[in-house]
Amino acid sequence: MKRIGIIALALFMQNVFAQANRFVYQVTMKPDASNKNEIKTENAYLDISAEKSLFYSENRYKRDSIMQRAFQGGGGRGSINRDQMETLRSNINYSVEKDKTDQKTVFKDRLGRYIYSYEEDRSLNWKILPETTKIGEYKVQKAETDFAGRKWTAWFTTDLPYQDGPYKFGGLPGLIVKVEDDQGDYSFDLMKNYKIDELPGLNQFGNTIKVKRVDFVKQQKKFLDDPMSFIAQSSGGGAGPMRIGGGGGNRGGGGFGGGNQNPAEMRKRMEERIKEEVKRNSNPIELQ
Repeated sequence: MKRIGIIALALFMQNVFAQANRFVYQVTMKPDASNKNEIKTENAYLDISAEKSLFYSENRYKRDSIMQRAFQGGGGRGSINRDQMETLRSNINYSVEKDKTDQKTVFKDRLGRYIYSYEEDRSLNWKILPETTKIGEYKVQKAETDFAGRKWTAWFTTDLPYQDGPYKFGGLPGLIVKVEDDQGDYSFDLMKNYKIDELPGLNQFGNTIKVKRVDFVKQQKKFLDDPMSFIAQSSGGGAGPMRIGGGGGNRGGGGFGGGNQNPAEMRKRMEERIKEEVKRNSNPIELQ
């Protein structure tokens, strides 16, 4: 009887550790440098398992689910409700994966037709301060760092058994409950958390190109300077309808199939949309 109890306990503990935790952050952004009065707010997930964590947009997750159901149902892109997808547009076009085994942080974002992936090569050098307070139900402690051209203040808690945080942030002796830059342009605030069975596999909808971070920055600058030329070059000279963007904002992306539209009109609409996307994202989270 005792042996059965031990086995049952072992199976229970194995199931607990096999699960993952989802932390929901409210992300507040001022992505348009020309209009700092316009504030964007949306939710993002930080999913943490025993092996890794994944940070990505809630809207992207919902969009991916809609598209996957459409394709599995045989309807394809033509069966997707465009208005519904528009309501799920996102300013968080990237995803960040942290591998706990090799301590690597991998960033992915779409530029034009392709997903670019790079391993973060900069470290977070935190200054942990003695100041403490309480945010929600958690006792938190203050920490500061300079990263990618911004000065960040974080509040972390040791009430939860994780040393992680939203975006690329982590490395503190606890979970980051809140982190914001000193200009008030970006803020990540923990709202709630719950158990999930496993980390999701994010759909890429396109090829992934692995590069070094400095090369990604160069490609990103080319895209922002002249998005249509960048897209034409990456597609061998053409600029036809594009696949859905990885992060939901469809940065550099086209639409949801065009029916029998005039190619010149489609190109013009796509160009206008891309330029508007670039303008709306002219104040990026990373300045350097």
